[in-house]
Amino acid sequence: MYVYDEHDRQIAAERVAQFRDQTERALAGELREDEFLPLRLQNGLYVQRLAPMLRIAVPYGMLRSAQLRRLARITRDYDKGYAHFTTRQNVQLNWPAIEDVPDILAELAEVEMHANQTSGNCIRNTTTDQFSGVQADEITDPRPYCEIIRQWSTFHPEFAFLPRKFKVAVNASEHTDRAAIQVHDIGLQMVRNDQGELGFRVHVGGGLGRTPMVGPVIREFLPELDLLTYLEAVLRVYNRYGRRDNKFKARIKILVKALTPEGFAAKVEEEWSHIKDSPTRLTEEAIRQFKGYFTEPDYQQVPDVTDTLATQRFENREFDQWITHNVDSHKHPGYAIVTLTMKKTGTPPGDVSDRQLEQIAEVADRYSFGEVRVTHQQNVVLADVRKDELFELWQTITPMGFATANLNTLTDVICCPGGDYCALANAKSIPVAEAIQRQFDDLDFLYDIGNIDLNISGCMNACGHHHVGNIGVLGVDKKGQEFYQISLGGSSHHDAAIGKILGPSFARDDMPEVIQKIINVYVDHRTEEEPFLDTYRRIGIEPFKERVYA
Repeated sequence: MYVYDEHDRQIAAERVAQFRDQTERALAGELREDEFLPLRLQNGLYVQRLAPMLRIAVPYGMLRSAQLRRLARITRDYDKGYAHFTTRQNVQLNWPAIEDVPDILAELAEVEMHANQTSGNCIRNTTTDQFSGVQADEITDPRPYCEIIRQWSTFHPEFAFLPRKFKVAVNASEHTDRAAIQVHDIGLQMVRNDQGELGFRVHVGGGLGRTPMVGPVIREFLPELDLLTYLEAVLRVYNRYGRRDNKFKARIKILVKALTPEGFAAKVEEEWSHIKDSPTRLTEEAIRQFKGYFTEPDYQQVPDVTDTLATQRFENREFDQWITHNVDSHKHPGYAIVTLTMKKTGTPPGDVSDRQLEQIAEVADRYSFGEVRVTHQQNVVLADVRKDELFELWQTITPMGFATANLNTLTDVICCPGGDYCALANAKSIPVAEAIQRQFDDLDFLYDIGNIDLNISGCMNACGHHHVGNIGVLGVDKKGQEFYQISLGGSSHHDAAIGKILGPSFARDDMPEVIQKIINVYVDHRTEEEPFLDTYRRIGIEPFKERVYA
């Protein structure tokens, strides 16, 4: 992963000193709240329902063990002893004191972390596939390009005050999209053209929230050297034509829809013609330099353990289930990708205690070259685990609560903090997630119904990505009472789709039964081996509506 040089360390230190001065002046009444607001947001600091919230950047989801240990100490010393992994692969603290935030940022800077541009109307953390660099089917490792975008966009003066927040995601897998690129402001799919040259297919204008949209393709092939100049052209068009008079119509998706994808693309091409060959254009040398930060770890020539592993799986059913659901193939022989699930029933999805952060650091050091990746599904990945150590790893993480073999099943719920923490929420989402997890506590039944994405958001801002859940749950407010609206048929993968609303909303206590009825309809209508989403697309929403509202 990227390592700071002296220039980076100087920038980070100056930024902390700058924000310390701004915070002291704000607390002393020398800065009005409306003056302090954009300053604190671009340093990751919200003022929330119950306390301030600090969002810490985790570029493309990667963390070193030393950073995990520092996060653990920060949550212990400055918060209530736990943190929250978000759907943008970031980390949030929910209870820091405003006067402590400069000290927290100083501590983060010591381990090459920050909270720059995790909030505000600027380019946010660029996200990508948590399996980047270790999966066999990717075009190339997308992380160097994410780092290029991060360095280009951070503190870019032209894009510090956009009409609204701006999110970019990159995916390099040919067959899978684990980065949900089509529901981002810009989604970049890495491809090769007929000549074998590397580049990007560019989606613009996707997004969730109040007006969810799947981003159309505005350019089928963008050469890799043109990445930044083309992004600059997109941002310039958005900055010039995007609405600023209405917060709810300010996202780039509204502009793309108004101009049509073809009209928007024409404006980008015209703008790009002026800057295409500017000094911002990448060079092959620059790309090689960034790729140098993402070299392979020191893989060992390890023995083939197929027979041993088969025996261990045969003799231990729970280990076998964990291998089936939480372990993926690795491009290097003898290694595997392991996902630590953070969705044990009774634990709010994404929440992790200070001790658990330290435990993750310990297993990362012991089993995966000291690194982890945070996923947008709010789990944690050990990307490089020796196959002959899988059984030992499983035994180690089971008592830690990280070995629940429910990855990608109905109880692997994506869930925002909702009304328990967030000032914007209309309803609580964590209790709904827990109630559904308790309703479906039989792993054999979960395995029988197969992979299902169930996503929950506490408000229309869609931090829980409810629009793209196969089953989506949205918290709504009705005259001060919390209700929940269901949508079906969403997807964040290559077949991205926005879910369709089922009908009138439900009380919180009804939610487990409602989900049970939806699953029952699927079980009654599925063909052999047919996933939930395929059944929904084949039979439509009416059978679900008839059963749920009967």
